[in-house]
Amino acid sequence: MKVVKRKQRYRLMKRSGIKDIDQMQGYQFEEYLKVLFKGLGYRPIVTKKSGDYGADVVLKGRNKIVIQAKRYGYKHNVSMDAVREVFASMFFYKADEAWVITNSFFTKQAMILAKACGVKLLNRYELEEFIVKINPAQQPKQFTRKRSDLH
Repeated sequence: MKVVKRKQRYRLMKRSGIKDIDQMQGYQFEEYLKVLFKGLGYRPIVTKKSGDYGADVVLKGRNKIVIQAKRYGYKHNVSMDAVREVFASMFFYKADEAWVITNSFFTKQAMILAKACGVKLLNRYELEEFIVKINPAQQPKQFTRKRSDLH
């Protein structure tokens, strides 16, 4: 029975879009990222809820990647604290890369620090691009227009 429920939850998560993510709690977003990256061919592991040393998800594949997941309200930008945490976790987990993923956006300071540290920042739009790869039905309207129409 547990296996059936786990598979149902996996299928529901896989069909989620950005609007569903906007309604999730932080730990649900971490579980969603596990489903997302499994669908993209990685072997994801969600770390424990506390004492995770700055990484919420660890991806194993060609490279080991640590991820700090920030699920915020649409108007709240992710600060450089997330960059510091995930950068430190890269050494703890002996990872090759460090990412911060959010359903929102980043402060200017976070972007400056990430560039200096080599941390990859994935904002709302970049998260949507990953979502569409595993769930084309969740294609946002801005993806159906030409990129030049967006600027």
